[in-house]
Amino acid sequence: MSLNLLKAADLITKPITIIAGHYGVGKTNLSLNLAIDLAAASQQVMLVDLDVVNPYFRSSDHREELATDQIELIAPTFAGTTLDTPTLPPEVAAAFSHTGPVIFDAGGDDVGATALGVYHDRLQQAADTGELAMYYVVNHNRNLTTTARDAVGVAREIEATARLTLTGVINNSHLADETDLSTVAQGYRFASEVAACMELPLLATTIPIALAPAARTASEFAEVAAGAALYPITRLVLPPWDT
Repeated sequence: MSLNLLKAADLITKPITIIAGHYGVGKTNLSLNLAIDLAAASQQVMLVDLDVVNPYFRSSDHREELATDQIELIAPTFAGTTLDTPTLPPEVAAAFSHTGPVIFDAGGDDVGATALGVYHDRLQQAADTGELAMYYVVNHNRNLTTTARDAVGVAREIEATARLTLTGVINNSHLADETDLSTVAQGYRFASEVAACMELPLLATTIPIALAPAARTASEFAEVAAGAALYPITRLVLPPWDT
């Protein structure tokens, strides 16, 4: 069985890409994987951490690793703290003149999308000129988005708050270390339904890189292998108690 395995460059095709979605769907882990893969392909990547709501599981927690990979990180002034009044740094403006791909790791739900609204005029200008993509990440196993209707509802709230239009869906359904091929397959079906309801393309289904070899020979995965573009990812975002 052949698998359609994507590279980061297959997904990051615009100068600016926004990764948005419900709390805990894995936006940050996806953003980190995309940025690191692009950097490995010799692209000058900028990662903008706009999650000013959640003090945990943030791109800015991986500052040293990103620096090692020569990825420029822009983060709110109080990133990594529990302060309730984080500010958006003026350095974010540099994203709009950066020469390489820029990935915005947005906060969860409409509350997190509020930060995008601060830069609406610049982002909308990029969208109008075809230089911006905004992806909606879904995880079938997250609370409050277990039905397509609920997931679409969150997406519409994000669009309304950010005043931007989503351009594609990425399935990132997982159960952390308990993720198996069944988890990926069920998530693919769910994300397909969400994408159809939103009349958007399902751009990719993430799969833990360790599962890719088994997916090639698993008969129960044939449906997904035939219909899904798979993006292999590594679990980089871990809770403090998990080494």
